[in-house]
Amino acid sequence: MPRSARRTSRTNRPSQPSRTSRPSRFLQSAALGTAALLTLGACSSSGSDTASSSSSSASSAELSGTVTVFAAASLQESFTALGKEFEKEHPGTKVTFSFGGSDSLAASITNGAPADAFASASPKTMKIVTDAGDGSGAPATFVRNQLEIATLPGNPEKVASLKDLTRSGLKVVLCDRTVPCGAAAQKALQAGGLKLTPVSYEQDVKGALTKVELKEADAAVVYRTDVKAAGDKVEGVDFPESADAVNDYPITLLKNAGNPDAAKAFIELVRSAEGQKVLAEAGFLKP
Repeated sequence: MPRSARRTSRTNRPSQPSRTSRPSRFLQSAALGTAALLTLGACSSSGSDTASSSSSSASSAELSGTVTVFAAASLQESFTALGKEFEKEHPGTKVTFSFGGSDSLAASITNGAPADAFASASPKTMKIVTDAGDGSGAPATFVRNQLEIATLPGNPEKVASLKDLTRSGLKVVLCDRTVPCGAAAQKALQAGGLKLTPVSYEQDVKGALTKVELKEADAAVVYRTDVKAAGDKVEGVDFPESADAVNDYPITLLKNAGNPDAAKAFIELVRSAEGQKVLAEAGFLKP
């Protein structure tokens, strides 16, 4: 073959890709792959969030059945309101309460009374339950409460201090010494160096307040929350010695709770901002 033909043949061969074009295509492919992975990751993350949200909703929806709460008598109004709110937030649940003197409630729990949660008006009465091994986890203080003197409307006996309750002829009612409000009253009297013989000792704070409402007593030493709850049925008188007898209120899940999940959710509501608002409006102090 002539040399010119050979040169032409070589010249007409298809051109080979240049070395610079390979990296360019590789980078394009890598970029596409990375974009795909990012899109996939975003979808996966979104799916995970949705699943988590669905799981949370399902967990909330799973709450059902009755929650039995034993609570100090002074919590009656605020806990009843929170119970209704709980049932509204968790359809299919029902909250039942047993209100009374904390010591009586504690004794019932240690004797096997069925309950899911216990809210006491003092750490001392809560200790009865925890020492018996009937609590589940450490009790948490959720509010505090302070004493006040309840008199008849208009304060006809002109009671202005704790010392005034020691006047001869004045009919005064106290909570029993074993009950938190009674123990607090004794602390306040001791702080003021006072001695008082009441016409009766009541088993819970509501019993003491009722004596005044029915005009069977001129005054009673109760919690300020109970005076507030009574409205115009009584009149409240503050006294400085009450600062020495402020009660902490603890709450706990009970070991043999029949509905522990719902009970935990109720305790969470009590301790939440929403629950604290209801309790503050009732006159309770922050823990």
